[in-house]
Amino acid sequence: MEPIYLIPLAVIWLILVIVALADISRRDNSQVRGDKKWIWVLVIIFVNTLGPIIYLLAGRKDT
Repeated sequence: MEPIYLIPLAVIWLILVIVALADISRRDNSQVRGDKKWIWVLVIIFVNTLGPIIYLLAGRKDT
């Protein structure tokens, strides 16, 4: 596979990480599942593409 095809995937991953980190930075601990934001930050950063998706779908509590 040509490296040029990986650029859109890297951009999508970067956007997901930025959106998830921006969202979690605006929330209180009580607004995330487990009440510990630092755990979700680690998941977002270290679980590659699935980390931000998991947080955005399951990590936030409805307010």
